[in-house]
Amino acid sequence: METPKYPFEISLLSDEDGPGYLVTFPDLPGCMSDGETVEEAIANGADAEKAWIQAATKWGDAVPEPGSSTKAPGRFVLRTPKSLHAKLTRQADVEGVSMNTLAVAILAEGLGRKQASR
Repeated sequence: METPKYPFEISLLSDEDGPGYLVTFPDLPGCMSDGETVEEAIANGADAEKAWIQAATKWGDAVPEPGSSTKAPGRFVLRTPKSLHAKLTRQADVEGVSMNTLAVAILAEGLGRKQASR
């Protein structure tokens, strides 16, 4: 699975729009995608990101640097116990993704569930 180069936000789609997840890119106005799972939404988001950049380049529009939006998330470093790190590494291998992509997907899915239960 390809991961977007630009910071992105994942949110749970509403019942009338879903089921699934929405991916938006604060640095790329109007760039968004969705998917039934977090993983699918991220992969589709990577495709949308490429298409947005290609269209902007074709039309001579400026392509911002990743992270240039004031709403863009910053760097997030998380220290984990060795046992959790090993489990995450194994699961990332099983799913064929990087550990960072797996961690983003797990966090986004958990946050989506929390927001949906409100």
